[in-house]
Amino acid sequence: MQCVTCKKPMLAIEHKEIELDYCPACEGVWLDSGELELLMESFRIANPAQVIEEKLKPAKDCPEKPRPCPVCRKKMEKMNFGDSEVLTDHCVNGEGIWFDKGELEKILNLHLDQAQEVLSVFIDESLNKH
Repeated sequence: MQCVTCKKPMLAIEHKEIELDYCPACEGVWLDSGELELLMESFRIANPAQVIEEKLKPAKDCPEKPRPCPVCRKKMEKMNFGDSEVLTDHCVNGEGIWFDKGELEKILNLHLDQAQEVLSVFIDESLNKH
């Protein structure tokens, strides 16, 4: 898969039932549909589907240009996660979610204090296997 931000090749990083597509160049992350919920469950965040449904809102007056989905190539929709400043890109066909560097950790940290540390270890261990 090619990164939607910097166009560099991405690495598939697997852990249990979750596969992150990770860009080592810009540190962006692509999660296929349903993988955010699985990731949140792996961090023992209760009711992840409900949390996501309640928190995600379409971004208004977003200055960022839409990016193409790495799967279907359609322009993705910008979404805010709750009241945070986290702005993610969502495939309009439901293929998945794109997170720029640090966005996934910020979302997880809203619900789990040590998510950034755990996610960094997860990515570092996977990169050492490649």
